[in-house]
Amino acid sequence: MNLTDAYENGAYIPGSAQYPPRWTALAHAFRESMDERSECDISYGPGTRQVFDLFHPEEKPKGLVVFVHGGYWRRFDRTLWSHLAAGPVAHGWSVAMPSYTLAPDAWISEITVEVATAVATAAARVDGPIVVTGHSAGGHLSARMRCRDVALPQEVARRLERVVPISPLSDLRPLMQTEMNEDLRLRPDEAAAESPALIHQLRDTETVIWVGGAERPAFLDQARWLADAWPGSALYIDEGRHHFDVIEGLAKKDSALTRAVIGA
Repeated sequence: MNLTDAYENGAYIPGSAQYPPRWTALAHAFRESMDERSECDISYGPGTRQVFDLFHPEEKPKGLVVFVHGGYWRRFDRTLWSHLAAGPVAHGWSVAMPSYTLAPDAWISEITVEVATAVATAAARVDGPIVVTGHSAGGHLSARMRCRDVALPQEVARRLERVVPISPLSDLRPLMQTEMNEDLRLRPDEAAAESPALIHQLRDTETVIWVGGAERPAFLDQARWLADAWPGSALYIDEGRHHFDVIEGLAKKDSALTRAVIGA
């Protein structure tokens, strides 16, 4: 069975091609508005994409939010999403946004390690609780930070207060039956080992799973699989939101998504 269409988003979202240019423009405008409250291109490793941007509130930060971007581990970088820091920053949180090496130049297991390193590096710059969120493939990577097989420094793991996977990919095994696996190169062993829904050795970390009510059935399934696998997790279905606009709440101070991320 070929599941490529089941995981295709753009073809089912009106005006989907307009979203990346819009994200790019909004992100650029936000970075310009932050001036001295932004630190860009902070290295967390030797790779050219192993860098993150860090945005600070006007006052002493209450803690650190890390947002991990999506793109099926194959597309995009941190610079398209800067504006999504606006909501948490308005509540007094610093926000880190890392890039990471893309497939096929990295296995998904290697990307997971990169994101853990980015979280630890950002955590060394900002005191207080840590929240990791992310969208789509970034939702997968944010969920992986709760899993005990992912190495985090003890102090960083202790500070990890919450993960908020947005439209996460929680079971990677179906992706082996898609055309994108030419780049992902998932094999049964890695697909299972990198699937949060199959992992039960977890850090004691609050989990809120967020998904759009108008998303493709496969993404609604993926969110429910994770909620079912991790008892005590909250599952929020954002009615009317599709895969590309489900993240927009992060740009707004008083949105339900921003409040879920910061625990307000």
